[in-house]
Amino acid sequence: MTPRARALAVSPTPQAQAAAAELRESYPWVPLDEADMVVALGGDGFMLQTLHQMLERRGDPLPVFGLNLGTVGFLMNEWRREGLDDRIAAAKAFRVTPLSMTARTTAGETVQLPAINEVSLLRETRQTAKLEVLVNDRLVIPELAGDGVLAATPAGSTAYNYSVQGPILPLGSALLALTPISPFRPRRWRGAILPDRARITINVREAGKRPVSAVADQREVRDVTRVEIAIDKTRELTLLFDPEHALDDRITMEQFLA
Repeated sequence: MTPRARALAVSPTPQAQAAAAELRESYPWVPLDEADMVVALGGDGFMLQTLHQMLERRGDPLPVFGLNLGTVGFLMNEWRREGLDDRIAAAKAFRVTPLSMTARTTAGETVQLPAINEVSLLRETRQTAKLEVLVNDRLVIPELAGDGVLAATPAGSTAYNYSVQGPILPLGSALLALTPISPFRPRRWRGAILPDRARITINVREAGKRPVSAVADQREVRDVTRVEIAIDKTRELTLLFDPEHALDDRITMEQFLA
């Protein structure tokens, strides 16, 4: 079998740079614009950066096979130099559909950003955020008071969402998690599970007094007044995993970890 034309994306950390030197000696590589797949060296944060790069390039996003040179490596495969061609040929593909965030600011700007894991709204100061929440233009929470709220995809449901007591969503479940962050009112609301066709709108009340930022994965928009969140089915991403270390199984097993 002819190996796929691979581009190499490398985190700036010393560990990733050293691993990249080994791979360059062992395998042929091509520039990104000549590749039909990408091998990413780094941690989960760098994988998110690489996936965002795929969303921003012209044409369809390339499949990405990650090798973990970071800390957790939830979105990565185990680092090994040997047998890369065979691993890529046998890899299992998982499709991930990102969110699209459209944020309006107090200055009148409109910013649109994709998010692979989650979109989160967070208070900027000691003042509690006060948020109005709508789903499909229907008012569901007139006032959510707390540190904020987030909407997470299945791929991102084990990250920030899970750390604030949100549910883990199976990959391929066509669901979104809407999870409050340190809610004060309504005190008993612990979040909602929504179909991924849902459109979520969050209006910031008293935005001048109680400033709120919106974060799409790693990119922040400050002083927002309104944020609209929806799945973007036009930009599907492909992650490649070793069959014995597949993403859907890892997400399932997270529910049983102490």
